Amino acid sequence: MGLMKSNEEWIEAYKQGDIEAFNMLYHNLYETLYCFLFRYTQEEQLSMDIVHDTFERLQKTLHSYDVEKGTVKSYLFQIAYRLLVNKLNRRKKWQTFFPFLVPAATSQFSADEKLAVQEAIAKLPEKQRGVILLTYYHDLPQEEVAQILSIPIGTVKSRLHNAIKFLKDELKEDFHAEG
Repeated sequence: MGLMKSNEEWIEAYKQGDIEAFNMLYHNLYETLYCFLFRYTQEEQLSMDIVHDTFERLQKTLHSYDVEKGTVKSYLFQIAYRLLVNKLNRRKKWQTFFPFLVPAATSQFSADEKLAVQEAIAKLPEKQRGVILLTYYHDLPQEEVAQILSIPIGTVKSRLHNAIKFLKDELKEDFHAEG
């Protein structure tokens, strides 16, 4: 058994059921992926999350990786880049729609405004609160929120719509008083 294997050898071993091979692949490529993502975003937590999500996606799409089409490293970079772009696009959409719920934007708000948001979210009905927190604070797509809460996607959209309406009404005075 050779000490140093290529990433392609590790992934082939993992395809054959060798769990340690996946750990070695993760160990070999984590830092490279993280550095790319961090340089792109300048956000440590987001970069770590995307790396984690990338390897999770690799596990789910392992069957579609073909060594003939490129290296494991390039395949992982493709996955990471797509995940990053999707997450940033979702964040941008939410930020323009509802800026104080996006983690990256919260630094521009005062402690009183942040507290007002927390209090308003606490007033939401439990089912709406769960949807808001998973969607905005944990940056999950609606499909995943539906899966986590074991409800249809339409119910997620409805709860999200109602929660946003409630929060906008509840926070109108706090965020438009200075305007």
